[in-house]
Amino acid sequence: MRAKVPPSSADTIAAIATAQGRGGIGVIRVSGQNLDTLARGILGKLPAARYASYCKFMDEQGDTLDQGVALFFPAPHSYTGENVLELQGHGGTAVLQLVLQRCLDLGARLAQPGEFTRRAFLNDKLDLAQAESVADLIEANSAEAARSAMRSLRGEFSAAIRIMVDELIYLRMLVEAMLDFPEEQLDGADTERRDVLLHSVRARLQHTLDTAKQGSLLREGAHVAIAGQPNVGKSSLLNRLAGEEVALVSDIPGTTRDVIRQAIQINGVPLHIQDTAGLRESDDAVERMGIARAHQTMHRADLILLLLDASQGLTTQDEAILAGLPADIPRLLVYNKTDLPGAGVAASASGGLPSVRVSARTGAGIDELRGRLLEAVGWHAQESGAFMARERHVRALVQAQTHLAQAQAQLGSAELFAEELRLAQHALEEITGEFTPDDLLGEIFSRFCIGK
Repeated sequence: MRAKVPPSSADTIAAIATAQGRGGIGVIRVSGQNLDTLARGILGKLPAARYASYCKFMDEQGDTLDQGVALFFPAPHSYTGENVLELQGHGGTAVLQLVLQRCLDLGARLAQPGEFTRRAFLNDKLDLAQAESVADLIEANSAEAARSAMRSLRGEFSAAIRIMVDELIYLRMLVEAMLDFPEEQLDGADTERRDVLLHSVRARLQHTLDTAKQGSLLREGAHVAIAGQPNVGKSSLLNRLAGEEVALVSDIPGTTRDVIRQAIQINGVPLHIQDTAGLRESDDAVERMGIARAHQTMHRADLILLLLDASQGLTTQDEAILAGLPADIPRLLVYNKTDLPGAGVAASASGGLPSVRVSARTGAGIDELRGRLLEAVGWHAQESGAFMARERHVRALVQAQTHLAQAQAQLGSAELFAEELRLAQHALEEITGEFTPDDLLGEIFSRFCIGK
């Protein structure tokens, strides 16, 4: 288990907590064990606990640098679990730097990225999943992502993990008792209780994993590659989905030479749409380079939209493109140009693959396409209670799921069964930070903004 740093060993840190640039209000946050000297040096007093005091922020000669509100939160009832002083003044860049420098002159040091939240974690104010959700809440670029991050910050994700850990602990106690008394005849009720508990924790883990994948999709988004022959309307479709002219559209085949990327949102879910070069045989060296990049993009995508001409249906050239697509990546057939005469030709011949009919020019069918996109990347509208999850969380849940499946296969060997349970518990506790290497902590918190 990772040893936490005792609060008394931490020095005093300070940073500007508001965004860079000018604003009506700027906040400087200071955290440490003893802020009395610093507070008296800049304010002339230590403010009353949890009371907004209007103060002058003074330099070493007693001249006023700024004036505003000072808030003092004594330990342990603060964000970091240490004494915290917040100075809320004017939001000008120069004045904030003057006040920050005064705090540094009085013995504080500049905080590292994420150091305030890291101290909150080390002082048991937040677990690791909650700490990560602080950054996710700040970075959320949709209302749904913000709500999911807040659910994680409130501890809903952590609570789900702790319930499973408690079940595993109880199950391990039961199995260890069986190991400690091998001479005793195993009671049928004990083995039945073991099996019921194992089934319960596996079912709960599957539900948590499904919900975490929804949260991971909200945070990371999905990469969608638009592929197809030249002149089927790939760039027009990208522009229609983006709601603006982000790609050059022309009747000349081979106009798109490189991958064009555009981020969009559908119902709060971020999608990274990538328009690729038309797939065909070409003697043009530059176009061949674009086609090679198109194939690379498709191999990294989460979903491939194969765009087809609705008046032609699924042609032999399209079938050849389909055969060359990565087999492990989902694909959706999109019949475009449904507004043209003859667009109903054999569009139903989709080879058993899901399909949708649209007109990138008029917008017909685009709403249906948006819904099919969400469905294809794994988003479920009923999962409105999703909590924010990161890739490492999903990996840990999958690892725990693997160990529980192996435990199920080892029911005849109590020792191996118990070991798989231990490994499953270890994987789950990595999510909340019970077992987390310090180098991973450094990587996680280094991605935070300074002042948080």
